[in-house]
Amino acid sequence: MANSAVQAKHRQRLTKDDVVFNTFNYILIFLFVAVTLYPLVYVVSASISEPTKVNSGQMWLWPVGFTTIGYEKVFKDPDIWRGYANTIYYTVFGTIINLAFTLPCAYALTKRTLPFKTLINFLILFTMFFSGGLIPLYMLVNNLKLLDTVWAVVLPTAVSAYNVIITRTFMETSIPGGLEEAAEIDGCSPFGVFFRIVLPLSSPIIAVMALFYGVGHWNSYFNEMIFLSDHAKYPLQVILRELIIITQISGGDGATISNTEAKTAAEMQQLAGVIKYSVMIVSTLPIIVVYPFLQRFFVKGVMIGSIKG
Repeated sequence: MANSAVQAKHRQRLTKDDVVFNTFNYILIFLFVAVTLYPLVYVVSASISEPTKVNSGQMWLWPVGFTTIGYEKVFKDPDIWRGYANTIYYTVFGTIINLAFTLPCAYALTKRTLPFKTLINFLILFTMFFSGGLIPLYMLVNNLKLLDTVWAVVLPTAVSAYNVIITRTFMETSIPGGLEEAAEIDGCSPFGVFFRIVLPLSSPIIAVMALFYGVGHWNSYFNEMIFLSDHAKYPLQVILRELIIITQISGGDGATISNTEAKTAAEMQQLAGVIKYSVMIVSTLPIIVVYPFLQRFFVKGVMIGSIKG
């Protein structure tokens, strides 16, 4: 009864402007949700619809003519499985390399006694706004003999200046300096302080950085497309790009091929479209499944440093 009375009293306090404002917010939120969900629903529906219905435009939201031929073709394609394995390898190995470089760098920048600390901070910030570009990067990787190797994929992105700054901010605001001093007085070496004190207390930021780097590697395709020439080393995203390009290529010139060949080419073209949507689902499904359980780490990563405790 008390809650009902409070709610009724609250409704009475709402003015006409409040009602208009709330209505506008609900409409805006609904539009944002619709714009976000429609591509996802469309891709899922297109991946399980008949190819002819998808290419003719008859399927625009819900599945039409249920079929799993796209997923059957995907899981029978050895390139898809090899791309999956390569993506997992690049993601795990690349994330380990990222953490191995980012955490010590950020910890060193928290030290007031670090020589040329101001200059180092300036150089790190400078790389956030300016870069040498693709051609110098390619020349560097080529001169180091790293082309067509896993190192060409993980080393150019080994450190993110933004992530270093976030990690440094966390260590400065969340790890008491007196704790490190006490460990040093007890005879702990600088490496011992880092591995025994700093890293265990930095588990939240380590999880955040692992997620940031991991998602970046999982979705990456540009560096792999530039630096890798062996098709067997392509990640899943590059293979997905090739499938998308295939669907954009015309079936051929009708004046130079027979009707049977033209019909076969058209069928392959339609099937390639469904395969494209199926591969999209297969490639993004792990991230979609994992993200709800790890969302709190992403939120924590955004909030780190906003409030100093």
